[in-house]
Parts: sequence; structure tokens; C-alpha cells
Amino acid sequence: MTFIDQWLRSDIRNINAYHVPSAKNMLKMDAMESPFGVPEELKDEFLEHISQSEVNRYPDANAEELQATLRSLMNIPKDFGVLLGNGSDELIQLLSLACRSGDLIMSFEPSFVMYELVSKFAQLNYHGIPLDENFEIDLNATLLTIKSKKPKLIFIAYPNNPTGNSFDYDVIREIIQSTDALVVLDEAYYAYSEKSFLAEIENFSNLVVLRTISKIGFAGLRLGLLVGSQETIEQLNKLRLPYNINILTQASANFLLKDRQRIVSNAKIIMNERSRLYDELSLIPSLTVYPSQANFLLVKAENAKLLLESLKDSGILIKGFAISTQLENFVRISVGEAKENNVFLECIKEYYG
Repeated sequence: MTFIDQWLRSDIRNINAYHVPSAKNMLKMDAMESPFGVPEELKDEFLEHISQSEVNRYPDANAEELQATLRSLMNIPKDFGVLLGNGSDELIQLLSLACRSGDLIMSFEPSFVMYELVSKFAQLNYHGIPLDENFEIDLNATLLTIKSKKPKLIFIAYPNNPTGNSFDYDVIREIIQSTDALVVLDEAYYAYSEKSFLAEIENFSNLVVLRTISKIGFAGLRLGLLVGSQETIEQLNKLRLPYNINILTQASANFLLKDRQRIVSNAKIIMNERSRLYDELSLIPSLTVYPSQANFLLVKAENAKLLLESLKDSGILIKGFAISTQLENFVRISVGEAKENNVFLECIKEYYG
């Protein structure tokens, strides 16, 4: 027996590390990133701005200016609390730390894999309720599970990743009302969706809303936020590691997120391209395309694995799913800008002849 065998928790040895495929020299349409970087006309001013950062000093521990910037961008009421994280993943992990060992995290399947993965890190139990054949919530099954298993945390991706749909608003409200659990509405794709639960925080003490700036053009900054009542955020803040938002992220986000008009404009371009991709892909008989309120499309594809390999050989990365799962014959396609989508469409049309 080696040292690591003796020292490391056995359950961690049995977990696979989160895999991110190499994207060097590839067209990335697999990770729901925005195709829009810093505009050329702003680069000099942006670099000048971040060059003023005192990297020899610790950053503002509470990132107060950045909190104000985010409140303005996302219209967050001043009486709601805001907690920042190094990406929303850190906040998911922080929420799990608030639970007792052995508590239950509940979500839906298929959904964002980090909910289950983080539960394993924190030695919590996890239960995923299967979505129906249309990837909608089975309310009766959900309410029965809540009653019998009494979860401590419930994660609901809204819109859902990887299916792209937004669950019925009234169904989610009923779930929130039915439980003593903290319900986390993960609105990572809020910019591309028609509805939000942000205002409902005022009505439900057991509701928090999770967001990120990764999907609106700033994935590399690693910045997420959790919004809830002042009391809830005050308590959760005790679990946040000090200085978790580095000084360059704070400086960059404060500069880039103040251009709300450009962010909204870019989101509209993505939504228009999403509609175009949906229409074009729907014309291919071998594909079934699902409606989306996110910046990606879920597609059922004949020979999905072979399609992935063919596109990769052509320099295009899209997301596939593990064999023997509900989505083994599906792919997820991130929406790019027009020229990227054109390259992708040309390749997939050629593949299916």
C-alpha cells in the first residue's frame, strides 16, 4: 500500500478528475463561452486600466466596487445580499460546506455535473430526479422525493444545462414552497432567457440565485455571484475564503462590465444566431434539435460519437456525453458568432450528406 493509498479518502480515489479537452487550434463550440472578447477599440484603454493594479498588494477583500458594478449590470435590489466567488463553481462548493456530513443535495438529471461532483467532495449524499422525455420536471415525483428524503440543498439550473430549456415557472415556485431546503436557482444563462427568479428572493427566505459572468463574455475572469437575503448571505460569507476575487479580476470586471449596452447587444446577436442554427440544423433529417433559452443547443444525432470525431478532425469541438447515459446519442453545440457557425454548419451538412 502506497502513502497516498493510506492518506487519501477512498471515495476521492474513485472519482475521476474533471476533464477539459485540449482546444489548441480548434474552433471551440463545446463550453458555452461567448465568442466576443475585448473589442479592439477598447484594448489600449483596458490594458492601461489594469496596469494600475497594485499586484503586490492583496485585493479589496469585499470587492465593494465590483459588487456595485454587478448590482448595476444585473439590476440587483440594494436590499438583497451579494456574495462573490471565484466562478460559480466555488459558490456551489461553498454552499455544500454549509451542510452537515451526510446531508442530501437534490437536483435533476440531466443537469450541471458540478452539483453531484461537489456533493462527493463534501461527503454529502446526492439524489438526481430524472426529467421526463421532454426534459421537464416531474412535479409529483419531485414533491414525493422532497417529502421522503428531506434534502438540505436543491439545485435547479434555470435554464437547464445541458438541455437548454427553462422549467415551468409555477412548478419551481411550488418546489420552493414545499421544502425547508435552501433552493439554489442557477441562472448562469440569464442573459439569454426570458425569465428570472431574482425578484422572488423577496418572497422566499429559502431561495438564492446563482449567476456567473462566464456566459456573457468573461469566462477567463472566473467570477460568479450568489444573491439572497441579507441574513442568508451574511451567514454564507463566513465560509468564503479571504481575498477570493483577485485584483486583476476585480480591475478587469469593473472596467468591462460597465459597458452594459455592449453586453446586451452581444447577447442579442447570440440569440439571433441561436435561432438561425436551430432552423438550419432542423432541416437535417438525422438530427432532432431542442428549443433553448441558453447560448447552446442540445441536439439528438444519429451516430453522435462518429459525428464528434468527424468534427474534431475538422478542427471543431462540440460537447458529447458518456455512453449509457440519458444523453449518449446527443451533442451540445455552443452558439458562436456568425462566421464560426457557418464553418460548423458547412461541416455538419457535409457529414450528413
